[in-house]
Amino acid sequence: MTIKIDSDLELRQLKLSDSLDIFNTIDNQRSYLGKWLPFVAFTQKIEDTESFVTSMVNAPEEPFEITFTIRKQGEFVGLIGFKDSDKTIRKTEIGYWISQKFQKEGIVTKSVAKLCDFAFGEPGFTTVQIKCAVENTPSINIPKRLGFKFEGIERDGELLTGNVYTDLEVYSKLKK
Repeated sequence: MTIKIDSDLELRQLKLSDSLDIFNTIDNQRSYLGKWLPFVAFTQKIEDTESFVTSMVNAPEEPFEITFTIRKQGEFVGLIGFKDSDKTIRKTEIGYWISQKFQKEGIVTKSVAKLCDFAFGEPGFTTVQIKCAVENTPSINIPKRLGFKFEGIERDGELLTGNVYTDLEVYSKLKK
């Protein structure tokens, strides 16, 4: 599945052949990405990324956990997708990360907006959440820009590298 964002950007459903792009981005930006993404420390070789991608590609359709690569003019930019989806209460969460090289271009903001439209469509979700580490200002600005409502703080919501917990700001957007 491919979701067109604009003439330069698209979201393409994750496939095994994306493993090398993902691994190389992580490997070349360990300190940048590793600050907020705990999986970076455990991604030491291409096989680690291939295992992750295989698990996502072969995941069952329920619960709705679809991951997309973000591509700008065909070039890998980052990952975005649905996680912790609950079809019973029609709620999902969007998680994302982007290569440092593509920061401050509005790419993730546009990608999140498009995924919200998608989630509120055929899948039938009524709530989309985004959770961001309280000190990760660039990530926090995305739901704010898109009109998400601040719900509160999830204390010690994520375990970062070095066995350090961080609080998460929780934002939500309703279909209505």
